[in-house]
Amino acid sequence: MKPIMRKLIATLMAVAMFSACTDDLTLKPISQITNTSFWKSPEEARGALNGMYVRMRTQAATNFFVWGEARSEMWVQNFGFDPSINFFAFANSLSRVNPGPDWTAMYSVVHDANMILKYVPTIQFTAESDKNEILAQAYAMRAFIYFMMTKTWGDLILLDQPTEGFDPSTIYKERRPQAEVFAMIKKDIESALALFPSNNIPTGRVRWSKPALNAFKADVFLWTAKRLNGGAADFNTALTAIAEVEKSDVQLLGDFSQVFAFTNKGNKEVILAVRFAEGESTGRSVFGGVTPLAAPTAPFTPQSVIDKLLPYSGKDGYWQMSQLVTKQFSDDDARKNATFIEVNQTKEGVTSFLYNIDQKWPGVITGGVRVMYDDLILYRYADIILMKAEAQNGLGQDPSEAMNMIRKRAYGAKFAAHTFVNGTKAANDEAILQERLFELAQEGKRWWDLVRFGKALEKVPLLKGKTENDLLFPLGETILSLEPLVKQNPGY
Repeated sequence: MKPIMRKLIATLMAVAMFSACTDDLTLKPISQITNTSFWKSPEEARGALNGMYVRMRTQAATNFFVWGEARSEMWVQNFGFDPSINFFAFANSLSRVNPGPDWTAMYSVVHDANMILKYVPTIQFTAESDKNEILAQAYAMRAFIYFMMTKTWGDLILLDQPTEGFDPSTIYKERRPQAEVFAMIKKDIESALALFPSNNIPTGRVRWSKPALNAFKADVFLWTAKRLNGGAADFNTALTAIAEVEKSDVQLLGDFSQVFAFTNKGNKEVILAVRFAEGESTGRSVFGGVTPLAAPTAPFTPQSVIDKLLPYSGKDGYWQMSQLVTKQFSDDDARKNATFIEVNQTKEGVTSFLYNIDQKWPGVITGGVRVMYDDLILYRYADIILMKAEAQNGLGQDPSEAMNMIRKRAYGAKFAAHTFVNGTKAANDEAILQERLFELAQEGKRWWDLVRFGKALEKVPLLKGKTENDLLFPLGETILSLEPLVKQNPGY
């Protein structure tokens, strides 16, 4: 991957700028970095680790959401034409000319992990457990990035060593079958599990840990159980991983909205998040905002709504939650008002719909401006509980206890009217998928859920008449022109 790897060779220079910390990433300039001079101390190893997280955060700012939710039925066009490449994902009009975000920067994160895995074992640490934890995080990150990519593009180029030269036999590779990709992912997960020194979750919950890795492991094995014919064995493995998560310091918060409160980052429902902070990162690209042309100052909009929504800057105003989705929420469900606001106007006694605005990621108002520094939660306990229900149902077990844990919080005093009752496996699967829609909307999960449950072609209006081939993203002309051994996905 010549053009990609030319950029990757410079990774150490960027990585070395970051010093070790717990919650934030601070700059520490180091000059004249080479492989022989850099990998000498634990501090440099931690700097490289921080650099890996920074590069991943850049992808999480927008692309994780685009790959994981944009193509679902969750979003429809708002006001104006979206000038970004993401338009084609939201509109499900992807092509080799308009493929959406490509994989180049994701392979940069893989390269960072590979550098750590190659060079950190050569460094002397006072405590071996410190070295092992760095290696564990690198294995976990590499596995996670490959998981994101294989769900997006299917077969992948597999790299388990850093690319440190320009020899064509090294940099040009064919894609490997998805089964081999998952074999590598699962191997990396086990390598990381063996290296994490404890089941503790680090302060801030923004680094890989053993509980986060087990949450990820459950996610992987649910995917292969359903999409790669892993069946009962993989469902059982997922349940075992979930049991390990349940032993850690996690809990379901009593108030759903507090999971996402800006002042409550790193709460005990969070297992792993990507940290965004003012002065440290450029923030997230969060959808569901409004444009000046359709700001909530429109005539006849209630003042209470205007007060809550303004200022409207800071969000992407081109996309809003679809009424197809919002109308499925019950008024009894506390998640409704914590997830979106329906903005209406009343004129001459007639109330009409204007638009929906997301509420899960409201940002924070600083100096009269809304800035989008909400963390992106990758795994939280409610997600794991619903994974448990899914795995249990896959094995023919009763998922009622897990489902009702989620519903009790959602419906509160009105829970009795919404109690889940065990039914057929197919009916349970449909109910679990629906519960995940209500619980995890706007969290970058919906597209993956639809694909995993085999429901994307059925539930996404823009995919009616399409085939399984259309569930993968295409490879763009740029990638194909730069990678002579890489072939296009079927259907594109």
